[in-house]
Amino acid sequence: MSRNLKADLLLACCTLIWGATFVVVKAALADASVLAFLVMRFTVAAALLSVLYRRELRTLTARSLRAGAVMGCCMFGGYAFQTTGIKFTTPSKAAFVTGFSVVLVPLFLAVFARRRIRSWVWAGAFSALAGLYYLTVPASGLSGLNAGDLLVLCGAVAFALHIIAIGHYAPHHPLGALNLLQVAATMLMTFAAVPLLLAAGRTPIRIVWTTRLMVAVLVTGALATALAFSVQVWAQQHTSASHAAIVFALEPVFAALTSFAFFHERLGSRALLGSALILAGILLAELKGPAPAATE
Repeated sequence: MSRNLKADLLLACCTLIWGATFVVVKAALADASVLAFLVMRFTVAAALLSVLYRRELRTLTARSLRAGAVMGCCMFGGYAFQTTGIKFTTPSKAAFVTGFSVVLVPLFLAVFARRRIRSWVWAGAFSALAGLYYLTVPASGLSGLNAGDLLVLCGAVAFALHIIAIGHYAPHHPLGALNLLQVAATMLMTFAAVPLLLAAGRTPIRIVWTTRLMVAVLVTGALATALAFSVQVWAQQHTSASHAAIVFALEPVFAALTSFAFFHERLGSRALLGSALILAGILLAELKGPAPAATE
């Protein structure tokens, strides 16, 4: 088996894991509050990554720490909004809305970094935006909009910024150490958010120790975060950006399939049209762009 084929297959496995985690997280939130779950998830991921990349820690500099902190801020925002949103919406819708982050990347670069983007990217953006409307806004109008979908959309904005941050910092720092730093920074922010919410009069910590919750923490922390991100770093060195883009676009499809298998979730004709438009927009923006490949 060639390295290119092996890299594509590994990326497909990573995408399948990421797609399935939408269902896993949805089930886990019945047993734990959002912050409690995120604390456990990123503690497991940071512990595993510190073992995997312990040798690279010796090469860290102040610049690397700043880069990891910036990436961690974006990652924390993405997962905090996304996980909270999943609590109130369905896994399939959350996955397709999150995929909108891929289209936002070239748009943000065009607006803030003054980069020229091709007409294909604009076409992909309009297609994805139309799909987002059909997927999230019911036929009754904006008054029936689900708050969970809006929260996931905020997470998609944060994930788009995370993708841009990776593209900016990755060429200048060791990838393993950078991955560890961003996950560790996310973990510290989840811990810091707990007393802040308690001081605000909220009770963010709720944990019911069930097998379902422990499996979800291990799947999301060990597989979807520590292992999948590490495998992705290797795989994208041996495959083309276009191949990676096609594989990553399958993430919401895998999420929809797993949601149907476990929750029997069925998307209506309006939601299916929206999902198809978002998927088409992602492919147009990625394959005709080009834009940085999505990692979330």
